[in-house]
Amino acid sequence: MEFIEDLSTHRKSDQERADILANPGFGDFFTDHTAVIDWSADGEGPQGTWSNARIEPYGPIAMDPAASVLHYGQEIFEGLKAYRHEDGSVWSFRPHANAARLNRSAARLALPQLDEEVFVESLRRLVTADVQWVPSGDGEALYLRPFMIATEAFLGVRAARKVSYRVIASPAGNYFGGELKPVGIWVSHNYARAGRGGTGAAKCGGNYAASLIAQLEAEQNGCKQVLFLDPFNDEAVEELGGMNVFFVMRGGKLITPRLTGTILEGITRSSIIQLAKDRGLEVEERTITLGEWREGIASGEIQEVFACGTAAVITPIGVLKNGEEHIGDPDAPAGEVTMALREELLGIQTGTVADRHGWLERLA
Repeated sequence: MEFIEDLSTHRKSDQERADILANPGFGDFFTDHTAVIDWSADGEGPQGTWSNARIEPYGPIAMDPAASVLHYGQEIFEGLKAYRHEDGSVWSFRPHANAARLNRSAARLALPQLDEEVFVESLRRLVTADVQWVPSGDGEALYLRPFMIATEAFLGVRAARKVSYRVIASPAGNYFGGELKPVGIWVSHNYARAGRGGTGAAKCGGNYAASLIAQLEAEQNGCKQVLFLDPFNDEAVEELGGMNVFFVMRGGKLITPRLTGTILEGITRSSIIQLAKDRGLEVEERTITLGEWREGIASGEIQEVFACGTAAVITPIGVLKNGEEHIGDPDAPAGEVTMALREELLGIQTGTVADRHGWLERLA
C-alpha cells in the first residue's frame, strides 16, 4: 500500500522539541504527524477495502457525533516502542506480534483485518517523518499507539461499515517515573477487569475503562497499580490494570497465570517466557491464587514478583495490599532474576544485547 505524505508546515521548533525531550514523561506530548488509513465495507457483508493511506499533520479528528465508536465503543488499540540505537538508527521490537494481536482484537470487536506488512509500514512511515522525536536517554523511547475506530455515523447496533486506522507517537520516559524500585499493588475485590466470554483477551478501550475505578481505589491506598482476581476460581490471579504478572519461585522457576480468555496476551510476557527458557529456567503457565501468593511469600517459596508490559517493561513488585493485609515488603530490593531479565530485554530492544530471535525491525 502506498502512503501519501502531507507533511506539517507547523512542526515544533528544534528548541520546543528539545525542551519536551528533556523531560518527556509518558503520553504527555505528541509528535508532529499521524498515520491514517480508511476502510469502507463493500456492501452489507463484512468484506471491505482499505484505502487512502497517508501521513498527515497531527491534530483533532473530525468526527460525526453519531460515529459508532462514541456510542458502542467499537475500537481497539496497540502499544509498542521505537528505540534509538547507538548508531542513531531506530528499531521496533516485535512489531509483527503487535500486528497479529491487533487483528485478533479486531476479530473480537467486529472490525476489519489489517495486513501485517501494512501495519509495520505505517509505523515505519510515521517514525521516518518524526525521527527527530525519538529520544536517546536511558530507558527512553518513542511510544507508538496504533488504533482502529468505527467512524460510521448511525445509531443502529451493528458492526460499522466505515473505520479509521491511525497511529500516533509520543516520546516516553520511565512509566513509573524516576529510579526503578519495587511498586505497591492493590488487590481489587469489588471490581473485575473482564469476564469469561467477554473481551479480556482483546486490547480494547472498554477493558481499560472498566479498570479505572479500581485504579483510583489503588491510588487512594498508596499503590501504583491494581491486581484483578477471578472470584469464581478461588481468587485466581489474572493481571494488573495494564500489565501481566510473574512469580519467581525458589530454585528460579517462573510461574505466570495461564491465558484463559480473560487475560491479555502480552508481547512482553511472551518475550520474557522465551528469555527465561533461554537461561535454562523452567516456565509454568498455570492458575495461581491469592492464597498461594500469600503462603509463598510467607514460606519463601515465592522469592520475587514482577509485572511486565510494553510501557513499564519489567517492574518489580514489593508489596501487595489486600485491604489491611500487606503481602511482601515495600522496602525489599528488586530481585536478581527480575533485574537480569529486565536488563537483557532492554538490552535487546536498545541494541546492546544480541537479538538471537530476530525480534527487532528497523524503522528508520
